Amino acid sequence: MTGNEQSNVLVITGPTASGKSGAALSVAEEFGGAVINADSMQVYRDLRILTARPSEADEVRVPHLLYGALAASERCTAVRWSEMALAAIEEQIGYGKLPILCGGTGLYLKALMEGLSPIPDIPDDVRDAVRARVKSEGTDGLHRELVALGDPIAARLMPADRQRVTRAFEVYKATGQSLAVWQALPSEGIAEHLQFHTILIDPPRDALYRSCDRRFAEMAGNGAIEEVRDLMALKLDQGLPVMKAVGVKELAGFLDGIQTLDDAIAASQRATRRLAKRQITWFSNQMIPNLHIKKQYSERILYEIFSFVMKKRLTGVR
Repeated sequence: MTGNEQSNVLVITGPTASGKSGAALSVAEEFGGAVINADSMQVYRDLRILTARPSEADEVRVPHLLYGALAASERCTAVRWSEMALAAIEEQIGYGKLPILCGGTGLYLKALMEGLSPIPDIPDDVRDAVRARVKSEGTDGLHRELVALGDPIAARLMPADRQRVTRAFEVYKATGQSLAVWQALPSEGIAEHLQFHTILIDPPRDALYRSCDRRFAEMAGNGAIEEVRDLMALKLDQGLPVMKAVGVKELAGFLDGIQTLDDAIAASQRATRRLAKRQITWFSNQMIPNLHIKKQYSERILYEIFSFVMKKRLTGVR
């Protein structure tokens, strides 16, 4: 490959429970690929069942990377994931494999494919201090302080938006500049030498929601409750990303005797459907796929996917 050529990367994405993992596995087997996780929760090793990670049997069939790569006590960000994903992609290209990114975390994919605004890392002491304030007094006070400081980002945020207000306040405290200033800077891309080919699996809403409900009920009966019990025993900071995985709060409520198992499952199913809805909205607004499949994944649509891969000549070493 010359210095001006780009290496191919296949991206299989879509909302939760759309069948991405099954599609990626089939493509990897057929075309000599390696599946690289692009899901912000499947990166944690503690919740294989609850986050619907590929099974151990599937992981034996083809290479799977960045699944269960981090402990629950760690924080994974879009930037950190991008760096890990880039290393995994380049490793698999070196082996002659077709890298297949699989996951529905749009921000992670955007960070790798397009780059993100060059916001500096937040020092741990600043993050800890801000989050301690949020825990004790909420975000209304932080929002008022941003307004008093003349931070233009404040006008774009609702005072009760815990995640965004916290992030804006951390950035201001760490850098002395508004998050809006950093966001206005040109994005820094890290993968200009790669060419991404995107397949979006985008099922009809009713079919997707049925899949969400069915899958969570199955997970609850196949070890997800035990996973949450073990996670709770670690007594981790509730602000860690892994604690936001769908089903953790709800099943913890059951384990603590706050609600019945049926209520916990129903609440988790609702949370899963809300996640799917947010993902659908994100993909609609942020992504123009090369192949848009408006069906639930099944073996019947493999011909369409395989035809796309062959047309683009996206093959690796079997």
